[in-house]
Amino acid sequence: MARAARSSTTIGGPSQVSSEAGPYEHGQDRVTINMLPDDVLLEIFHFCVNHRSVGTSEWHTLVHVCQRWRHVVFASPRRLNLRLEYRGKRPVSEILDVWPVLPVVISYRFPKYWRNLSAALKSEHRHRICKIIISYIPTSHCKRLAAAMQKPISGLTSGELWVALNGANTAMSLPPGSFLGGSAPLLRELVLFNCPFPGIPKLLLSANQLVLLRLIHIPDSGYISPQDLGTALSVMSRLQSFFLEFQSPLYPTSRLPPPPTRSVLPKLTFKGVHEYSEDLLAQTEAPLLNELTVKFFMDIDFVLPQLRRLISQAEWFKTCDRATVCTCDEQNLLKIYKGPHQSPYLFLHVICSEFDSQLASLAQVRSSIFPLLSTLVQLEIMNSAIFTPLWKATESRWLELLAPFTAVKDLRLCYDFALPICQALEELAEERVTEVLPALHNIFLRGLRPSESVPKYIEGFVAARRLSGHSVAVHGW
Repeated sequence: MARAARSSTTIGGPSQVSSEAGPYEHGQDRVTINMLPDDVLLEIFHFCVNHRSVGTSEWHTLVHVCQRWRHVVFASPRRLNLRLEYRGKRPVSEILDVWPVLPVVISYRFPKYWRNLSAALKSEHRHRICKIIISYIPTSHCKRLAAAMQKPISGLTSGELWVALNGANTAMSLPPGSFLGGSAPLLRELVLFNCPFPGIPKLLLSANQLVLLRLIHIPDSGYISPQDLGTALSVMSRLQSFFLEFQSPLYPTSRLPPPPTRSVLPKLTFKGVHEYSEDLLAQTEAPLLNELTVKFFMDIDFVLPQLRRLISQAEWFKTCDRATVCTCDEQNLLKIYKGPHQSPYLFLHVICSEFDSQLASLAQVRSSIFPLLSTLVQLEIMNSAIFTPLWKATESRWLELLAPFTAVKDLRLCYDFALPICQALEELAEERVTEVLPALHNIFLRGLRPSESVPKYIEGFVAARRLSGHSVAVHGW
């Protein structure tokens, strides 16, 4: 945008404003940018400032070109979405007093100027603050920041606070419900990372305009009950994306019944214990759900009726047609897709370091979405692990993994899993050869060249399927 502004001054000149065209030496009419009417200039400025994703201060270049441009810019602050960015190097009054009254964005990364920041949040200018982004807040400054944010900021529409990891379990010394005075009626986006703020549910009850809510890496000291959170979500009729992630598998031993409230979520990401997700989902409806990510800490017994209900309600998932099982060093992932898109619509994780337990836990989670798995036609099994000896899984675990995929026609296997999975399939007795993957037509083995013959470890399975009248072809991938 700066280059565009400088080229504009070359055409029309920053100091000589002419409303009439002068002739060139060859008799042609001379056209200058200053011949354009104000409304056309405004559209050009709007494109430069907003459509090119520039920073909040890029419009400064425009107002320094000439008086006319300055007038056009400041006459339409909403159209151009004008913001003043404050980073705290000087007292806030020294920065704001030289500009017209505009909304303020407080932007800090590895902040140094804590005294100026605290003063700005408590000053008479705080109601002009529309956005706060403060990253990597050191533990030593958390209490000071929390104290500075006890009063409401009436114009706040977006907030992001990221606490340094070494402050994970340091509770803020705030009275319950005092964060932002417990009120943020205009808030549309809220992102809290590693923030142990007590009383957040009270703030959320007032934030019924929220479109995006991300509570990430919540420490134990910032625990929020599913009942309080469900009540808060029920008033957020505009919420489009909700992300909830806990640091550890903390959950009270006694579980309370959910309140009689309901929320509708189109996009949900959750990380925690499955009991928490069940209590939260009991307060949730999902006819509009089109993206779901669930990450569970390891458990020996997953009971997930609410997850099953949620997925069965979501019309979007009923047309999904392919899945990927991906193993990592400490978790097993199941991704479900619709069509050729690369981003999964349903993403299930189980966090566990032992591979055999990963498969066992994932099998329990899968049972909650069995109707969905039984309609998929393509399955891919991949390995992203580096250190875990993934081949140490029993044959029954592999068959248990494959059993729900009754409609799969194409099975794609990476090099690490081709041998153990094919050996597991080969162990099926002839009368049971179509019991697992009964609709299978093709097996694709990554690394198998077109000139190579079918590997010996799968010959028995292929022969048995052929005799059963359900032939399977093997291809390279």
